[in-house]
Amino acid sequence: MPKVKVNGITMNYESQGSGEPLILIPYLAADNACYAFQVADYANHFTCISLDPRGAGESDKPAGTWSTELFADDVASFMQAIGVEKAHVSGVSLGAAIGLWLAAKHPERVKTLSIHSAWPKSDPFLKVVVGGWQTIAKGLGSVQEMIIQGIFPFCFTPELYAAKPEYIDQLAAFVKSRPKQPLDAFLRQSDAVIAHDALSQLDKIKAPTQITFGQHDMVTSTRFVEPLTSGIKNSDLVIFEMCAHAAIYERVSEFNEKTLGFLNRHVA
Repeated sequence: MPKVKVNGITMNYESQGSGEPLILIPYLAADNACYAFQVADYANHFTCISLDPRGAGESDKPAGTWSTELFADDVASFMQAIGVEKAHVSGVSLGAAIGLWLAAKHPERVKTLSIHSAWPKSDPFLKVVVGGWQTIAKGLGSVQEMIIQGIFPFCFTPELYAAKPEYIDQLAAFVKSRPKQPLDAFLRQSDAVIAHDALSQLDKIKAPTQITFGQHDMVTSTRFVEPLTSGIKNSDLVIFEMCAHAAIYERVSEFNEKTLGFLNRHVA
């Protein structure tokens, strides 16, 4: 996979497909492969550029304090380094938080913004949940096992666990197949999640924006609909029924259809 120097780090990425550029920003603890089920469809319409954020995958994991704003600056520098002046930008969870900062701080870089399971500012409940993941990761000494035991139950509905246990097992195997994130890198990345606050930046976002939530998401529930839709004026809202935090895996076909519909409406 290609690598490029950006903002003082080396960033790893993957590019597939053809068409207008679409930057895909992963969620907490994930690398570029997390969008495999989306790229399979998106790449028929767009040049999909999936990156490894600072601290994940094969990108550098330097010491220091990280923030969602810093991650957004990384993505802006990344786009400049690979010669992409402007792109559609999509992210899930942490990737969506990064997208908020990118669209607000570097609006010239963002043609459209797609934010899935997003939140404008971490509230007490979200901080407790993510703090719990940190405790589990420290106790197990494994970020991958923490994802499967701690994060998965927030990502998927009880109904999916009951109906498709083999699918959950396949997703767990996928997590284990990817590069292991060091514990210290996860802690710095998740500290950025806990500290996230882009609430005052929302009115700076001018790009057409799609905002989606899972109906049964607890981490970034529909409690965040009002501040996001009122703060981002040019926005559309989609609620995926019978989904928790990870509609990208629980309702793959519906998720891809509705997100591609939005993206294709804004192709030149």
